[in-house]
Amino acid sequence: MSNNWLDKNTFHYSDFKDLNRLVAEKEKKGLKISLCLPTLNEEKTIAKEIIIMKSELMTRYPLLDEIVVVDSGSSDQTREIARSYGADVYQATDILPQLEQFKGKGENLWKALYITKGDIIIYLDADIKNIHHRFAYGLLGPLLLYDNIRFVKAFYDRPISIGKKKMRPTGGGRVTELVIRPLFSLFFPELTQLIQPLSGEYAGFREVFERIPFPIGYGVETSMNMDIYEKWGLDVMAQVDLDRRIHRNQDTKALGRMAFVILKTFINRKIRLGLIDLKDDLYDEMIQYNLVRDQYEPDIFKIEGYERPPIIEIPDYREKFNVERPEVQKYLEA
Repeated sequence: MSNNWLDKNTFHYSDFKDLNRLVAEKEKKGLKISLCLPTLNEEKTIAKEIIIMKSELMTRYPLLDEIVVVDSGSSDQTREIARSYGADVYQATDILPQLEQFKGKGENLWKALYITKGDIIIYLDADIKNIHHRFAYGLLGPLLLYDNIRFVKAFYDRPISIGKKKMRPTGGGRVTELVIRPLFSLFFPELTQLIQPLSGEYAGFREVFERIPFPIGYGVETSMNMDIYEKWGLDVMAQVDLDRRIHRNQDTKALGRMAFVILKTFINRKIRLGLIDLKDDLYDEMIQYNLVRDQYEPDIFKIEGYERPPIIEIPDYREKFNVERPEVQKYLEA
């Protein structure tokens, strides 16, 4: 396997620190840019994310046209805080309410396509403790300056926060190294060049996102990488080093559930692409155990495995965005 893509399509955020140049390219190409923050109980971090992005990338440098929060039904003050700092806030259940309702990060990302107006959409997780506007402009840089690049992933060092002022220097990205990288190495070695394929920060053109399905849960990043690669190839993809991301730590059981969903998503994609043929159906339950009063009791995590179709197939979406271009009709008839 050649590392040609890794050399050509990997950047550092500092390559794009000339924000005036990015603004000029955006205006020259007549683009609108949306930032989407999917949330669930993020009251501790959401205000800072909105303040920094709004002050640096809307007021100081007019790169972003809107900041949109899509919430999964937070029980804390996430929505109220986000609204008070000027974000456009939606509950996922209020978007396309005539459809069957689901909860999950992928659901929020998919529905964001309906309520945002950008030609480019940036997706950032809402729990970033060391948020900086480089998380957005670093992802935008390749999309604005390189015409062939249509989708950009973030990668970074991932120290884990273990207290108010303590951090472990490494330890993040465990599911990537234990699950998805071995799978890519076995089946899609070209995709191993993605340093952090499961990172929650990425950006791309609407015309890419609207044509791929979105699993409603943890599997969305895995499917996104595989679907974009399968449809358009690796050359439309890039990755940007954002230096460091400090995030919430998850325990081993939670990571196990995440790994379970990602594994099932990966296998389902292989089946859909006609690359494997399973004789038996996959089970939907992850079985773990808790020790309760000296007895081991099963703790069963069940996934529905549902995924939203490419949103361009939804009539309401096509009507809202006047999607009647010849190439779209050709896609829908294929």
